[in-house]
Amino acid sequence: MKVLKFGGTSVANAENITKVINIAKSEAQKQRIAVVVSAFGGITDQLLKAGELATQKDLSYVDTFEAIKARHIEACKLLLPKKKSELVILKVKDELKTLYDLLQGIYLINEFSDKTKDKILSYGELLSSYIISEALKESETSSTLKDSRTLIITDANHTQANVKVETTNKNIKDYFDESDEKITLLPGFVSKSDTNDTTTLGRGGSDYTAALIAAAVDASILEIWTDVSGMFTANPKLVRQAFPIEEISYQEAMELSHFGAKVLYPPTVQPTLQKKIPIYIKNTFEPEAEGTLISKNPKSKNGPVKGISHVENIALLTLEGNGMVGVPGFSKRLFSVLSLNQINVVLITQASSEHSICVGVFSDDAKKAKQVVDEEFAYEISLKKIKPLLVEGDLAIIAVVGDNMKNHQGISGRMFRALGQNNVNVRAIAQGASERNISAVIAHKDIKKALVSLHNIFFEKQIKTLNLFIVGLGNVGGILLKQIKKQQAHLREHLLLNIRVVGISNSKKMVFNTQGIDLRDWKSQIDTGTDRTHESFFETVKSLNLSNSIFIDITANEEVANTYTNYFEESISVIACNKIACSSSYSAYKTLKELSKKYGASFLFETNVGAGLPVINTLNNLINSGDEVTSIQAVLSGSLNFIFNNFNHNNSFHDIVKQAQEEGYTEPDPRIDLSGVDVARKILILARESGFKIDLNDIENKSFLPEESIKADSVSDFYDTLKTKALHFEGLYASADQNNCQLKYVAEFNNGKAKVGLREVDKDHPFYNLKGKDNIVLFYTNRYPEQPLIIKGAGAGAEVTASGLFADIITLGKN
Repeated sequence: MKVLKFGGTSVANAENITKVINIAKSEAQKQRIAVVVSAFGGITDQLLKAGELATQKDLSYVDTFEAIKARHIEACKLLLPKKKSELVILKVKDELKTLYDLLQGIYLINEFSDKTKDKILSYGELLSSYIISEALKESETSSTLKDSRTLIITDANHTQANVKVETTNKNIKDYFDESDEKITLLPGFVSKSDTNDTTTLGRGGSDYTAALIAAAVDASILEIWTDVSGMFTANPKLVRQAFPIEEISYQEAMELSHFGAKVLYPPTVQPTLQKKIPIYIKNTFEPEAEGTLISKNPKSKNGPVKGISHVENIALLTLEGNGMVGVPGFSKRLFSVLSLNQINVVLITQASSEHSICVGVFSDDAKKAKQVVDEEFAYEISLKKIKPLLVEGDLAIIAVVGDNMKNHQGISGRMFRALGQNNVNVRAIAQGASERNISAVIAHKDIKKALVSLHNIFFEKQIKTLNLFIVGLGNVGGILLKQIKKQQAHLREHLLLNIRVVGISNSKKMVFNTQGIDLRDWKSQIDTGTDRTHESFFETVKSLNLSNSIFIDITANEEVANTYTNYFEESISVIACNKIACSSSYSAYKTLKELSKKYGASFLFETNVGAGLPVINTLNNLINSGDEVTSIQAVLSGSLNFIFNNFNHNNSFHDIVKQAQEEGYTEPDPRIDLSGVDVARKILILARESGFKIDLNDIENKSFLPEESIKADSVSDFYDTLKTKALHFEGLYASADQNNCQLKYVAEFNNGKAKVGLREVDKDHPFYNLKGKDNIVLFYTNRYPEQPLIIKGAGAGAEVTASGLFADIITLGKN
């Protein structure tokens, strides 16, 4: 038999509950199961709030009650057919009426005792289990609801009841021995005293309920389903490189749980530990994810340190004085007074001289601790044998945990060296003889820095390796390889990124090396590489099956662009300098975006528009943050801007175009640039990224080239027409000069329509002073209606284009 427990986030709403039901049904096909559920996410807090408001004579407790009521009724409607839901809602309303009467009683008599609190809080689990049980019965007839209060018997210590283990075990065992249901659903957290009053098992009570049941029935395993994929090496919200721990011991799990790993509450381990029943932490929202297995003899795969955890909001209490040395009883008195006042001690450390004792407590208890300790030692303080209790706040405890740390030298040294090198000051240290846990008290502000630095030290293998496959080794491709070679060490040290070029290809040859191609002599390697086709390159990338694979297209080849779908379908990310894919038909563009999402592969193409300028990234940030683009004006061709900035009375148009080509600002065939098609593709991409459905043939493109130039048969013939039609180009310049304007090739998008063409721009326009090969983009949006968001800078050239590609690579590495 297996026991499954689902926490509050797992049953927070109807959608999540449906996932829970599907998991339960799937598991019930293999064996009988018991399913323990928490209250709907957040309901326990709302119940407590309602009770506290009522006892404060605050009528808004009614609003809180109504919110609780609405939440449960909505779940019934969404989970059940109409007729069934109506019946279930009647039962729910009846229970809620009793809850309301209790709250009203609290309001009238101004009393919210622990006994009453248990009654109030029990409604969360009792209602959730009933609703989920009724929903489950719709598809699984062999299921039943069992009230945990009839099984788990406790003393009368309300809100933190102590279980009467022998009676409870017998009740649970007898019940499940007689039951033959495939699925038994039970509310967690709730129990009943031997005087027949409702009690609760305290924080983590639902986990404890599940553990008690698992131990009583000798379950094969206890699965705790939550919203994360197991226990992590560190808090993944603070340490991006953190990863789930595959296997861990009971003791390690207890240590990590004690120090902040909230997926497991330490007392949960005790009943299962005694019976050596494994515990499996699983993710309700990713049921196929591995999770964390907690057992007696876990397989260790990640070295001596299993995890790094922390506890926030700690205060350090220091009792010190010369009068403590050699005098017995000071420690006993300190801990007794703290215990009597229900102040939990989280950490203890004492100087060997007995001159001082430091204890860590939660910040909320610090003020009370100061008061009671000073009262306890008032006589000694008056004689100046000891000092008044010193309280330091805004602290945290960070802990390194692992069973095998005691067998490895230097763990403590590495820990404190890493903290010191990152300027994290340690206020106190605690370490048990077993060296399973090394704890340090640090400033609260240093938590993230400490976690990251320790994670880097103890889990170095989490440096992320990106495996690059680059097609296109011309000017831009060669410079990109040079930039990668130069920055590899920097990225590994500062961003924990290992950039590895695994495959390269030109139009004829390809080279692969799974350990990384030596970028010092890639040219000689490609010369002796194997023959390539688009298909053979893809099949090799596919067969290598490396994690974090990225295909980088630095060509202008349509056939290469047509292979992107193959890479996406293998979950391989694509970075494209090639504009063809994103400026092809809208349906093809949309398909690529959808495949990228479907297969979890990124699709980045920043260099499609502004070379190294962050044009698309900025646009995406605007859209993703809820802004809307109303208009775009841009000069998007560095080559055309270079040409028209240098074309004047002293230069022929032919010579300037030739110069632009020789300096690498135009394509080998400059007609691609001068025709305006390249600019049209760029504004098309920006319009699509803004959320508009538009195709290339929708863009108005009024060419400034004479008919003879457009129809030239070859590049050579094209250049000849630039000479024979010199007067045409001189006329364009003369007109602009006469009007005190500059010639700029402008792309515009407004009200869903786009156009590109040569314009005369006057002195008041932002485009007028655009020099050299610079690009400029003006985004008019709802947030920038009059003064546009402007992006300006070099928009052409191999160096900046390679930098743009490199930026996309780093972006993928950081995701």
